[in-house]
Amino acid sequence: MDKVVMQPADTLHGQLQRGLGRAARRAAARPGAGEFVYDCIRSDPRWDRQVESRSLFYARLIVDLELSIGPVADHLADPGGPADTDLWRDSLAIDVLADLLRLSRREAAGPLRRYAEEGTHWYDALHALSSVGDPALAGGLDEIAVARCNDDDLRWLVAEPDNPVIRDWARRQPRIAAAVAEHEAAGRPGVRCAARPDTSGRSDAELLEQARHSGDSAVAAILELGRRRSPALLDLAEELLRGQPGRYGGAVCHAIRDLGALAVPRARIWIARRSGCFDVGISVLARHGTEQDVPALLGDLDTALTERNWGAAASPIEGLGRLRSGAAVPLLKKTWTESEYAYLRPRLLAALARTAPYTSEAYATEGLWDCEEDVRRAAVATAPPSDDNMLRIRRLSGCAAEDADVRSAAALRL
Repeated sequence: MDKVVMQPADTLHGQLQRGLGRAARRAAARPGAGEFVYDCIRSDPRWDRQVESRSLFYARLIVDLELSIGPVADHLADPGGPADTDLWRDSLAIDVLADLLRLSRREAAGPLRRYAEEGTHWYDALHALSSVGDPALAGGLDEIAVARCNDDDLRWLVAEPDNPVIRDWARRQPRIAAAVAEHEAAGRPGVRCAARPDTSGRSDAELLEQARHSGDSAVAAILELGRRRSPALLDLAEELLRGQPGRYGGAVCHAIRDLGALAVPRARIWIARRSGCFDVGISVLARHGTEQDVPALLGDLDTALTERNWGAAASPIEGLGRLRSGAAVPLLKKTWTESEYAYLRPRLLAALARTAPYTSEAYATEGLWDCEEDVRRAAVATAPPSDDNMLRIRRLSGCAAEDADVRSAAALRL
């Protein structure tokens, strides 16, 4: 798939790409907004498609704007040429159609069924249809599942054996019934996990030596040093983070976080020197730094925003919120508007609530329409009790397509 061209954050199209709640509220009053919605579904503007949510956001817009599902179905029907080898090309359209089914737009079943029968990424459509949980919509697809799924595919497909569709299929298909039985057996007590290397009897010096070698034993040694809160980890980090593979670097970062405040003085040195340990230093200050570390966190967030390095923005956002930095509020607001990574917004809403409670109320109101369920869940608990907000919360509590935790939070608020 070609790289998505992100539109400016002050345009409706750009806000729809980012999944901002303000776009969902603006779209109803904007002629032609439906074309922007279709473009987003076709191009999939998520910065990290593995974790960001968009499908329910766009499905709700299709319902609210009374749009046809035709362009979404046409996107699935288009073979896509060479781009059809892209695993993500059809993913968002498939998920949007599944959410439309949950929103009672039953005509969405036809394109999904056709794609499950004929599409390149047929398994995704098969899984999406079965996850809706309506046997009437998935009738006959059990034959496709048995004919086309290998054993591993079936294990993923039956991961929710209480799903009425899976129960219905299992009654007719012995292979599916066997996969369900295997899944249930694996979840029973007594299943043994792979044993980790025992490091409890080793001295810190022995663990340090073990950590300098490769393999599972090195990772175990690093994590044990973190569990013991050994200051020797700080020297080890400077040694390993210069060039070790990511696996060991990740273990070192995790272990250093276990040191807590003990790591703060060294973290400040790493940041001042812009060393190879800079990122872990920011992570330490975000969790354990003090008010004197606010300038470093502000500078790191500003750099992440300037460079559009959205993944690097998470730690400074959390740290600035924890420290209740009033100086961070303008930058937090700018990040909310401009970020192409919707997964940052739950952190931003929490940070704004701590740094500027009154200002955060407007963002909580917008969050009731956000694409990310974690934002909606926080928003239903904190949005001001205006008539419009309470109506929206009531609708979220009764929406069958909504995340269960959001529905529970909305019911509690009501």
